[in-house]
Amino acid sequence: MLEISPEKVCFIIIKARAFEVKDAVTDPDPGSNASDDGMYAVLESHRDDPVEEELTSLISSLSVDEQVDLVALAWLGRDDSDLDDWPDLRSQAMDARNERTAQYLLGMPLLAEYLEEGLSLMGLSCEEFEFNRL
Repeated sequence: MLEISPEKVCFIIIKARAFEVKDAVTDPDPGSNASDDGMYAVLESHRDDPVEEELTSLISSLSVDEQVDLVALAWLGRDDSDLDDWPDLRSQAMDARNERTAQYLLGMPLLAEYLEEGLSLMGLSCEEFEFNRL
């Protein structure tokens, strides 16, 4: 039913959570190294954020069908949809697909929760994957 593997979705969920917790930059030029600053800068949303870059690269490298499934899963988890709506959601995601899928998904404030709920509605879970226990 899914073109994207649940393992890939779960990895994206983990990375999306790391991205979603970022806070506004409080000191744009701290003038010292990260270890002296207690590594606080990693919790701030900078332009060259490696988590954002990794997520953008990962989502952009997915096949068209995988990207469509990812968007449809987010919509499934976001809305008052159920599994019977999956074909329609997937069709709508295919119609809306463009080259900015990663930016669109990263603009969703609760992306990780939506994806997790979408998987749950499909009877899937991230509990079984080893990287989830890190």
